Order: sequence, then structure tokens, then C-alpha cells
Amino acid sequence: MSGPEPWWTDAVVYQVYPRSFADGNGDGVGDLAGLRQHLDHIADLGVDVIWLSPVYRSPQADNGYDISDYEDIDPLFGTIDEFDALLVEVHRRGMKLVMDLVVNHSSDQHPWFRAAKLSRACPKHDWYIWRDPVDGHEPNEWRAAFGGPAWSWDPGTGQYYLHMFTPQQPDLNWDNPDLRAAVYAMMNGWLDRGVDGFRMDVINHIAKDPASLSDGSAGYVMQPRIHDHLQEMHERVFAGRDALLTVGEMPGVTVADAALFTDPERRELDMVFQFEHVGLDHGPDTKFDNRPFDLPALKTSLARWQTGLAESGWNSLYLANHDQPRPVSRFGAAAVAAAAGFDADPFTLRYESATLLATVLHLHRGTPYVYQGDEIGMVNAGFERIEDYRDIESLNWFRGAVGRGTSIPDALDALAFRSRDNARTPIPWDDSAPAGGFSAVTPWIGMGQGWPSITVAADRAAGDRSVFDHHRRLIDLRHASRTVRLGEFALLEPDHPSLWAFTRTLVDESEPPLVVVANLSSSVVMLPAAIGSRLETLVLGNLGRPEFAGELRPWEARVHEFGPA
Repeated sequence: MSGPEPWWTDAVVYQVYPRSFADGNGDGVGDLAGLRQHLDHIADLGVDVIWLSPVYRSPQADNGYDISDYEDIDPLFGTIDEFDALLVEVHRRGMKLVMDLVVNHSSDQHPWFRAAKLSRACPKHDWYIWRDPVDGHEPNEWRAAFGGPAWSWDPGTGQYYLHMFTPQQPDLNWDNPDLRAAVYAMMNGWLDRGVDGFRMDVINHIAKDPASLSDGSAGYVMQPRIHDHLQEMHERVFAGRDALLTVGEMPGVTVADAALFTDPERRELDMVFQFEHVGLDHGPDTKFDNRPFDLPALKTSLARWQTGLAESGWNSLYLANHDQPRPVSRFGAAAVAAAAGFDADPFTLRYESATLLATVLHLHRGTPYVYQGDEIGMVNAGFERIEDYRDIESLNWFRGAVGRGTSIPDALDALAFRSRDNARTPIPWDDSAPAGGFSAVTPWIGMGQGWPSITVAADRAAGDRSVFDHHRRLIDLRHASRTVRLGEFALLEPDHPSLWAFTRTLVDESEPPLVVVANLSSSVVMLPAAIGSRLETLVLGNLGRPEFAGELRPWEARVHEFGPA
């Protein structure tokens, strides 16, 4: 990276899914008041940025990712005045606030879409993507991400409109300059209000290839005009503003694509969310066809991104968010046991698994993202009935799978591992009834199998076995160490089935190189001599000081200074 280091090279981001964080008004749904009451928990962790999932006005067809008013707060979460008060409190604690922005599509209840449906002659009709029927049916065979056709019929206009997600989320037409101008004006309004940037949902979908709308090819991801749109957005919104963070969620993005999007000279985005590593355990047809955890594949995938963005660009580092299963359940000891054909208690080596995974993630080069609840080692929800689920993607998939002949037990097993609801159970602040301090009433979704044994209060009181305190040490290390922030990455032992090892080295040698060694197995692992013989000062470990430096205990992770060969 040439030139001055951007501020976000030593930053850590904490994602808040407000519906499930804390309920401040007693209706069973998390809100801005609840978040404000618990800001000190986030600040104590030492993070620099809060990423707030959508709180705009919304019919909640997709839990807020269907926006009906981009410029106001949904009453479910509070008021615009409460948002302003929250922003003041975040800034007073030395943190920034990044909003989640969804501009690939709006809600079908947005005034723009309501106007667009009135007449083909309405100027806002062209703010969305419409096509006439082809032989009496949809213009192509595109499928929506949550199931079913990506086109819905509108009898008033006699046309189909495009929606890559639910029918309640019509796609915006970014080829229309007036639409783009309206989006930029809205974004500038939030930045003028004091917001510190945006995480932009499926932003690489906004450029659609008009020809593909007729021939049915996949012309809605990574189309060439995406760079034009993002460069225009940068010029019209971000240029001249200091210390912002811009992140693009980009399903299907490649390393080469990301290098372009995040090259500072191109003035597009600071970083992107890629999906390669979280797609490794998906089946060929659907993500609900679960594959066993494969450590060599995971570490090799992440290493490719480290190498590919080493000279130009920047990585977002994550194992979890509001759409992914909990890392402890997906990559931890229970998952490894399941991959080997053994049954395992979901709490098996939970502290060790959570802290190991955090260590490996935070020691890569890039900006780490901590998803709410992972700082206390939360596990998957453990739901056993379809009635327990709330996620529209999960419910649609379940109905379709059972309709195609999948047994109900098998379909529920798939959901129990993969559903987005695994990440959306409420934060258990304590063990009190009825909802662990999250709310004084029954919450909008069940508390999950972790509660009441896993709580914020219990973890923060756990001394040297506190997942929270281990995260705090990792964040402190990133803030203190140029090697962690900017050092070159090199993967060691890529084919080892249970050892994850890599080095971080500064080219200018102003600090000693570091080596990370982690044992993702329930057996002792002896370090190869080429690694074990070079271990020097222990910088950080999840199980304290080892008795034998050349071996790793089950689910142990350590960071050492790395001596010469």
C-alpha cells in the first residue's frame, strides 16, 4: 500500500443487527433505544466502527432490507431524533457509525415504485426495470435469490418488473440518471447528518446488462457499468469528505474484480465483502445442501485473497454476519467432529473454538468484522420446528424442498445448520426470564439453545476463559502492531488437515515478524520443525502459556514472534 495508511487499516468493525441486539421499549423487538443503552458493551470491546443493519422505514418483508423510505427511521426501531441521539453517543465514545444501505432495490411500498406502477408514462416508471411479456410469460428464466421467478406481473401496466430477491423488493434501474441523482442526494443527506459511511448491500448487482434481460444470461452481476456507477457515486457523494468507510457487499466477486473495486487510484470503494470462503461448504445446487467443513480449502481460499490484494486493494475479514451461521457451530470443534462422522454436543470446546477462530481471523491482513454475539461465543439457534423460523429465505426454501420430496426431518436439519436465523437470535445479556435481559417480554424470535448458559454477563465474568476479553486483546494488538495491520501474509502448511499457520512480516523490518499457529482438532498437534524451532516471544494465546512450545493443545491458537530460519 503506497502513501499514508488509511485510518481503517487498524480499525475493527462491530456489526449490530438491531432487531436482535436489545429491546428498549418493551415490544420484544430490538431498537435504537436498546442499542444506545448497551453502547458501552461495544465500546469496551475496543472497536472503532459500528455497522448498523437497516433501520429505515420498511414493511419488513426481508427484515428491513426492503426500504420504503430511505430518509426516515422505521417506528419499529424508534425515531429520527433517537437516531441522532445514538449518533452523538457513538461519536462521544470515539467510534464511527456506518449505515447499511440497500440501493439495488427498494420496497414495493416505496413512493417511487407506487408512482412507477401508475402508468408507463410516469417518469418514475423508468426508475425500475420493466419488460413486456414474451410469448405470454416472463421475459427470461432468471430466478430470485429467495426462490421463484425473478419477475412479477403488474396488471396495471401490463408488464413484468424485475426483483432479484422477493417480489416486495423491485430492482432499481441504475441506467436512469434521475434515479442515480436521487440516490446520491439521499446518501449525502445521511453523511451531512454525521453518518460515517455505508455498507452497501449487493452493490455489484446494480448494473444490469439490457441485452441479457431478453436472452436470459446472467447479466446482473459484475457488469461493466458497475465501475462507472461506483466512480460516479464516489465523485458525487464521497469525494472531499474525510474519514469515511465505504464497503460493498459483492456476491460472486473475484480477486481480480476486488483489486479494481478497492484500488485507491480508481476511487470506487475502500473494501468489499467477498463470498468465496463462506460458499465452500455449500452444495452445487443450493446453500442448504451442506458440505463438511474442509480446513485446507478454507485457509487456502482466504490466503488467495490475502495474496491477490497485497499490492493494491484491501480485504474485509469476516466469518460471520446476519446472513451466516455462527462460526463456533460452522467451523468449531462440533463442526469438525460432524465432518468426521461423529456426533458432538454444540457446546463442545466452545471457548476454545470461538477464541481460536477469532485469533486466526484478526491476524489476517485487512479490516476485521465482529458480528454481535460472536464476542461471547454464541452458537447456532438449535431450532427444531419450522414454526420457530422467521427468515423468509429459510421458509421459502423449506416449502420448496418439502414439496420436491425432501423429508421434513432432513429439511429441518439443513435449516438448523444453515438458516440465517442462526445469527438472528437475541443477544442474551443475562440469564433472567423471559428473554435474558434482551426484552421484558417474549422476543420476536426464540432465544436459541445457547441461552441461559451463554450470556454477556457470564462471559465477561469468566476471567481467563472470557471470549469477550480475548477479542479485546486481539483488537488491542491490531491497534498496537504495524505488523498486524500491514505486514505481508504467507500461508504455511497449506495441506495440513488441522494446522492453520501463517506469518505476517513487515518489509521494512521495523517490527519482528509474527507467526500464527492454530490447531483445529481435538488432538495434540506437533508443530513442524521449520515452524516450532523458530518460535520466540509469545505475543498472545487463547489457552495461556504452553508447557511445550512445539506442540498445540486441542483448539489452541497462539501468536509468536518468529525468529530467523
